[in-house]
Amino acid sequence: MELAYAELHAFPDGDRPHSGNPAGVLALHCDLPDADLLGLARSNNLSETAYLKDLGPDLWSLRWFTPELEVDLCGHATLASAAWLFDTGRVSGECARFDTRSGRLEVSRLQDGRLVMDFPAVSFERSVPVCAVAQALGAGAPEAVFDVERIHGYRYQMFVLKDENVVASLTPDFSALARTGVNVVVTAPGQTSDFVSRFFCPAAGINEDPVTGSAHCTLAPYWFDRLGRTELTARQIGPRPGALEIRAGLRRRVLLVGRAARYLDGVIRL
Repeated sequence: MELAYAELHAFPDGDRPHSGNPAGVLALHCDLPDADLLGLARSNNLSETAYLKDLGPDLWSLRWFTPELEVDLCGHATLASAAWLFDTGRVSGECARFDTRSGRLEVSRLQDGRLVMDFPAVSFERSVPVCAVAQALGAGAPEAVFDVERIHGYRYQMFVLKDENVVASLTPDFSALARTGVNVVVTAPGQTSDFVSRFFCPAAGINEDPVTGSAHCTLAPYWFDRLGRTELTARQIGPRPGALEIRAGLRRRVLLVGRAARYLDGVIRL
């Protein structure tokens, strides 16, 4: 079986080379066993591989796999999927629609070529830091800590830190963090953007995800409330940085605005 395959780099940091979050996109002709979907994702060895199956005009099923498991929501691989569909002329209208484990997701294209993803907000509530997580991060005492809705099966916490420099300088003990079973979003006010973040998720098989759309579904409502605005700029500032814009949608939805750069196109043989 031959499957069309592409790798795109979602949410690049402006024109900076080697930035953004790589995602694999595979177009399926038929359903494949989950073992094959996971095996392909492991072979690709990217934070996520997206699987598309045509369901009708401008509608696709969409599933996302890390090298370890299937996830319920993934922003950068959805952006990559939509960009590939638009770029290859597979979208006939103004919007690509996806049926996913998180419900119907829609991606539309702006006149400047950027894409707008309509995603659900991911809820959070104030909490206290898991001691082992705080020790593994090595960030000192956070300004605030929140428990985040479990969208990938693991426990999530969000640490709010003092400033961008603290976030940028983090060098977590990933082995210790993986043993906690907790994935962590860290965030702080930005210097050239409204806020910055990093996302550490060794429990899901990825030490650090470069630019995480799903994390911004929690970051967005937090920063909307804190800054009193509904349109913000954001950067994820790990070793492979990226950037996006965030807007408040209707009925607790979040609009993520960015682009995805085509990196390679090919064929996977199974």
